[in-house]
Amino acid sequence: MAGPTSAERGERQKLESGPPRPPFLGRLRRPHRLIILILALVLAGAATLWVLYGSPWLRLEHVSASGIKVLTPGQVRNAADLPVGSPLISVDTGAIEARLRRKLPRIDSVDVVRSWPHGISLNVTERTPVLLIEKGPNFIEVDDEGVRFATVPDAPKNVPSLELAVSRPESLRRFPADRLVRAAVRIAGDIPPSVARDTRAVKVRSYDSVSLELKDGRTVEWGSGEKGRAKARTLTALMKAAPKARHFDVSAPTAPASSGS
Repeated sequence: MAGPTSAERGERQKLESGPPRPPFLGRLRRPHRLIILILALVLAGAATLWVLYGSPWLRLEHVSASGIKVLTPGQVRNAADLPVGSPLISVDTGAIEARLRRKLPRIDSVDVVRSWPHGISLNVTERTPVLLIEKGPNFIEVDDEGVRFATVPDAPKNVPSLELAVSRPESLRRFPADRLVRAAVRIAGDIPPSVARDTRAVKVRSYDSVSLELKDGRTVEWGSGEKGRAKARTLTALMKAAPKARHFDVSAPTAPASSGS
């Protein structure tokens, strides 16, 4: 007996498999996966936000200060005024830096760093005085940018005083006091280290007439702040050549002079 024909077998398979499915039903799985992925990302984002802002795990608990020499850790922490207990991620580091520099002018710069999971580190760089301005019994510290940043009762060691001895009012009109202070600061930075240690005062009579008074009574006529490095080299050589001299003139570094003994 002959078996079913091909046509008969095809009809049987159609009957067993049921009616044909519309073509769009086979594509439903792809959007389902996309929706699930989106939901997963939303949930992950919400969980992350909760961990950072809402959970008790990443809260500010302690503040440390480093790099300080004159200031104390307590002064820095108090001036920073950090919101202990708040989410660490919400701490505005830029605002803290600005607040510290405003409240503590001795601070030149500060890096505010989050120390996960519970801390803030304040890495401070203090200003260093290069000149002192006497004011009554106190001393105003001036840094290498001419910034008057602190008033102290005791003079720091090895920091010369600044004496403004301008006798002509018209000189001040042309070169105001702040400009003369900046010129003196520039000169203080150019003084050879061996001489700087012995410098008692930087005396400014005018913008072009600045002199140094050393601790042993010797004097140096420096002139203006121009050609500072050349003057420093010339002064070092001149002092070696005339060790017993009492007065040195390097205002014209190509034609220096020394006198006295």
